[in-house]
Amino acid sequence: MAKKSGEKLEDIKLRFNKQAVDENVRKAMPFTDKWHNNFHIDAPFSLISDPNGLCVCDGVYHLFCQWNPVPQNRNWHKNKSWMHITTRDFINYSYPELSLWPGDEYDKDGCHSGCGFVEDGKVRVFYTANARDENYIRSVVQRYGTLQEDGSVTKEEIIVKGNPEGYTAHFRDPNFFYRRGKRYFAMAAQRMSDYPAKSSRPTNGATLIYRETDKKNEFELLGEVKTDYYDFGYMWECPNLLRFDDMDVLIVCPQGVPHQEFKYQNHCLAGYFAGHFSVDSLEMLPSVFQELDRGFDFYSPQVFLDGDRKILVGWIGMPDLTDTVASAENDWLYCLTMPRELTLKHGHIYSAPVKELEALRQDCQEVNANDVKECSAQLPDGSESDLTIKFGDAQKVEIVLNYDVEKLTISYDRATQLMTIDRNGMNLGGKGIRPFNDGKNTDVDIGVRKFKLYADETLQIRMFVDHSALEMFLQGGEEAASMLLYPEKTVQPKLEISADKPIENISGKIWQLGKFNYA
Repeated sequence: MAKKSGEKLEDIKLRFNKQAVDENVRKAMPFTDKWHNNFHIDAPFSLISDPNGLCVCDGVYHLFCQWNPVPQNRNWHKNKSWMHITTRDFINYSYPELSLWPGDEYDKDGCHSGCGFVEDGKVRVFYTANARDENYIRSVVQRYGTLQEDGSVTKEEIIVKGNPEGYTAHFRDPNFFYRRGKRYFAMAAQRMSDYPAKSSRPTNGATLIYRETDKKNEFELLGEVKTDYYDFGYMWECPNLLRFDDMDVLIVCPQGVPHQEFKYQNHCLAGYFAGHFSVDSLEMLPSVFQELDRGFDFYSPQVFLDGDRKILVGWIGMPDLTDTVASAENDWLYCLTMPRELTLKHGHIYSAPVKELEALRQDCQEVNANDVKECSAQLPDGSESDLTIKFGDAQKVEIVLNYDVEKLTISYDRATQLMTIDRNGMNLGGKGIRPFNDGKNTDVDIGVRKFKLYADETLQIRMFVDHSALEMFLQGGEEAASMLLYPEKTVQPKLEISADKPIENISGKIWQLGKFNYA
């Protein structure tokens, strides 16, 4: 068999020119594509994905994310680099810029995900550098970098070289946390399992924990986080280990988990374990996996601390489904979620957009209808709807975003406590039956999501509708659902609510939302 040849470093370096890329970004703004968003961060061109390096320094929030600044022949995931953007208020942003890109023997095949932190008044990053040899065999290191005044990141000390024995080179996404005055980091890993003794597949996802020794920036591997989910997907990406008062939360993103009727319906999941984590035993107790978002398109979230607040930014996108993204025809893909503040109640994460985003609110229309089977309202260009539906005698309620001849349908059945989101009524985007890669030749409808939700007498729904992104928060943020929508016509949707029997009351507000400002 002929050997595959890795690219030469000299050829890779020629593709990246920060000044030229940044100039192209400025030329492409303001956005003109009908699917570019008003209040979601997206790139003017090419693919963006995982949020990286999130931190706050001297009142400035720094947001990085994965980006391909020089796409070639629609090879969207090539040239993995970092885009950088700053804000003081989550409304006004700096122009996106190229910040970290492949350029040496360690990261020539990609600057993969990592975290950000502040040290000596400077923004620093800790990321995975990826390279392949002439046989296309991957090697990885975890290294530091420091943000410079021109927006670039200088590459510095290598902290961990290679992957541990028993784990593949799919070893990435370092994320710092602190316990007992010591610094640790969690790592995404892929275990070479003792197949077939314990596992149904040759590799399994895992999270590894490293601890800093008495010598600064020297870390030792403690081992693998122990949960009851030994055989739960083939890779766990993007770990975040957080503390809420006396409770711990481990966020991970398992890939390749077989779907079930009311959960695990995406090929790549984003969820968490809430309980108590011991840095001595490395056990998470109890270990019950819960999903962070019930939509079609939510992945690779990262959380950072802002005083007492825990703020999450996620990716509205899904790996391996670029062929369902209508905006790809216009040479750009995906966006980031609005920043969300997380709280923990009774072992369950609640989320809501950060309060700063209320500054986007403009014209407001009141909604108040009693004893009706139908109610509708025209949504403005970019909207927030905050509605409470008091069921009364109604057992089945349907909420529709009507885009003229296309529609998104959200329905709730009180008898089964089942929430259903159906985007098969849209002409473009992810919909219909597709094979699911779980080794069982399973099919899944990527246009429908179903999950259980407790709503006894009232259903509370807060929904943000942008040009191609929708985020929904149910029952005060108990559940969230993020998704991509690509209406063919440039029309503002009509919000239509109907039920099988009269609804006692529908009340709330609908705001027109302004746009993010870039300068």
